Amino acid sequence: MGKRVLVTGAAGFIGSHTSQALALRGDEVIGLDNFDDYYEPSRKRANLAEVEAAGGVRFELVEGDVRDRSLVARLFAERRFDAVVHLAAMAGVRASMERPHFYFEVNVGGTLSLLEAAREQRAGNFVFATTSSVYGNDSKLPFTETEAADRPLAPYPASKRAGELLGHSYHHLYGLSFTGLRFFTVYGPRNRPDMMAFKLLDSVCSGREIPLYNGGQMHRDWTFIEDIVAGVVAAVDRPLGYEIINLGRGEPVLLNDFVRCVEELTGRKAQLRDRPMNDADAAYTFAGIEKARRLLGYAPKTSVRQGVEALWDWYQAAVLGR
Repeated sequence: MGKRVLVTGAAGFIGSHTSQALALRGDEVIGLDNFDDYYEPSRKRANLAEVEAAGGVRFELVEGDVRDRSLVARLFAERRFDAVVHLAAMAGVRASMERPHFYFEVNVGGTLSLLEAAREQRAGNFVFATTSSVYGNDSKLPFTETEAADRPLAPYPASKRAGELLGHSYHHLYGLSFTGLRFFTVYGPRNRPDMMAFKLLDSVCSGREIPLYNGGQMHRDWTFIEDIVAGVVAAVDRPLGYEIINLGRGEPVLLNDFVRCVEELTGRKAQLRDRPMNDADAAYTFAGIEKARRLLGYAPKTSVRQGVEALWDWYQAAVLGR
């Protein structure tokens, strides 16, 4: 028998893929999303149209905000969720520098409202999306979950680290099973328009100039969306007490090499403007994924080239209408 799962941020990039994967395997998915205008709500509506086409019989959307405590409490009381996948957040390291109060209201306040409802209704398992950005610049390579991660470089990772710590409090005090999944540079179909992979495709197709920070001399652990979702679904099925787990590919790639891959596959050049690296940016991300392998059976399968091909196919169909 399938589970009843609440997915917050269900209309977003990772949320829509997660909702679809859970619905397709037979779970009853209730998606919560407020269609924030951080990027075009129409893009999120299009994501949900794809979800409903693939697994709509097991998916229901509730429009609302994770900060709305009365709405959240009512949902938990009425639906009695077996698991929560909390993906709703204000994202973006650089953007968080401009709106720090708002980032904490959503990312910490929203997480707290969900944890309280999960405690009151004894939800079975709480899976929380956090970020590799919590490691900052002071961690050893590869990044492992034993690192202190107490030197975030911007409000966004600081807010996500706060969410991890709140999760520990609720596990310690109330026995709530809480798994924090630290995502590493996720990309693929339905990519957010503010993310580098999408921006590169936008540049090669429109000729629009985009910034390339530090001359492309930055390494990122590019991780394909299907691999990330497989890790999320595995975490839903395995209450672990309290754990923080990296989800990455475990293979850092130079940004310049990623740009070349996009250009080779599209047959076009991106229009790039060199910019100095922002103080909020980490120079390197590299996921140690042994813990994910051991606890979740996590095994990323998609190479960067395969992932970029899938992203390009989706972009041509969904964005260019080809």
